[in-house]
Amino acid sequence: MLRLLAVITLLAALPLSIASAEDASLAATKAKLAQRLPNVSLDGLRPSKNIRGWFELEQDSDLLYISPDAKHLFLGDLVDLETRANLTEAWRGKKATAQLDSVGEENMIVIGPKDAKRTITVFTDVDCPYCTKLHKEVPELVQNGVKVRYLMFPRTGLESQTYRRSVAVWCAADRAEAIGIAKSGGKLDMKTCPNPVEKHYRLGLAMGVQGTPTIFLDDGRRLGGYVPSDRLLAMLKLKPTLSKSDAR
Repeated sequence: MLRLLAVITLLAALPLSIASAEDASLAATKAKLAQRLPNVSLDGLRPSKNIRGWFELEQDSDLLYISPDAKHLFLGDLVDLETRANLTEAWRGKKATAQLDSVGEENMIVIGPKDAKRTITVFTDVDCPYCTKLHKEVPELVQNGVKVRYLMFPRTGLESQTYRRSVAVWCAADRAEAIGIAKSGGKLDMKTCPNPVEKHYRLGLAMGVQGTPTIFLDDGRRLGGYVPSDRLLAMLKLKPTLSKSDAR
């Protein structure tokens, strides 16, 4: 009986000892990294889920893999050769989805049904020709059950006329109509009001957006540049019920 109690006590203590060892290893690696990367915040350093014994650290839109002796740092895509899954890309997708959803649709220009089958989020510039081309195909996307969420990304910066036009779109009584007018080169009532345009822009920079349109699917996949609506529908696994001409 005493032997059984001793075994049970030993087994119960194992998780604590393992956790203590992991904590000690994490602390040791963090101390070495602090010397080698003095300007990098290490608060988010954690044991890697994908490489046993290694650690990982998020840096903006990158995931860094770090050896336990803090001598090696790997930046790139980690692929599971058994499943062929890109583990790093899956992480990027989850993070992007969380970042975009944290904005809240009340702080976006949303076009489409509330009960949408799928959703795309687009960083857009009101003076970008390819953004205009995509916007002309939004009716087809909407008719096929896609909700389009716009975030403003004035490529020429926060002191530009494009930024001011973006603010005017946000401050319009009908934002969906105003963004169409802006993209077609029409005249806007250049109002100002409290708006999220700068936050959109800074979020885009933090997510690595460099050009427009940049499209995020609702599974986190990222598409740079204009993508035709029929291809978008195929990527969203939606069968078109209307042609482009019918949607318009």
